[in-house]
Amino acid sequence: MSSDHLFPPGTFAPAAARSSLGSMLRAHTFFELRLLVRNGEQLLLALVIPLAALIGLTYFTGIELQEPRIASVTPGIWTLAVMSTAFTSLAISTAFDRRYGTAKRLAASGVQRWLLLAGKSCAIGIVIVFQLVLLSLVAVILGWKPQGTVVWALPLLVLGAAAFTGLGILLGGTLRAEAVLALANLIWLSMIAIGGVVIPLTSAPRWLDVVGQLTPGGALSSSLRDVLQHGQSPSASAVLVLAAWTVLAWGAAVRWFSWQ
Repeated sequence: MSSDHLFPPGTFAPAAARSSLGSMLRAHTFFELRLLVRNGEQLLLALVIPLAALIGLTYFTGIELQEPRIASVTPGIWTLAVMSTAFTSLAISTAFDRRYGTAKRLAASGVQRWLLLAGKSCAIGIVIVFQLVLLSLVAVILGWKPQGTVVWALPLLVLGAAAFTGLGILLGGTLRAEAVLALANLIWLSMIAIGGVVIPLTSAPRWLDVVGQLTPGGALSSSLRDVLQHGQSPSASAVLVLAAWTVLAWGAAVRWFSWQ
């Protein structure tokens, strides 16, 4: 008997062969999703804070907003949720995965870089979908009626989530965990303030508005307001800003991501 027929077909079950790319991606996505769900502080950042901001800004009239307030608030809260999950939460979790050797052990077990990054991205996408569905249901209960076509918001959300995911992996995959913990929260707060994410910069100086629109948070929140609040198409400049951040962030993340 030749070596090719040493073991008849069916001897080993299941077949001792490499899984398909789809199976590997699905398994790693749910692995990353379980890690995200187990971290209570990340859920707080990703869900409770946007939900509290949505309800608070709708009823607290101390901050001047266009009426109806819920229509002004909801696009910014969507942006806040995407930023919290795809950037801050992902950057911190990735950094501590590297610090505690989790990423290195995954590499030793055969998980390739593309699979790690794709699994993290898919897990983040699932969490964002859950967030947006829940926030939208609460907004509708509070009286939200989108003025434009909600479907137009989908490509903007995908592009914004891709940009923030790339930035989160870049930050968490290149710096020390302690530095990422401080920087991720600082950048998150800065983008909220400078980009007018939650409160539009309607009365801010012109230069600050221009700078804010160049940030991914400002570009995403303004384009979502164009679509959902004013019933208009998003500006081409906002879409270009999001696309540029996506390309730059992912290019740098793939180039400089470190396992430890």
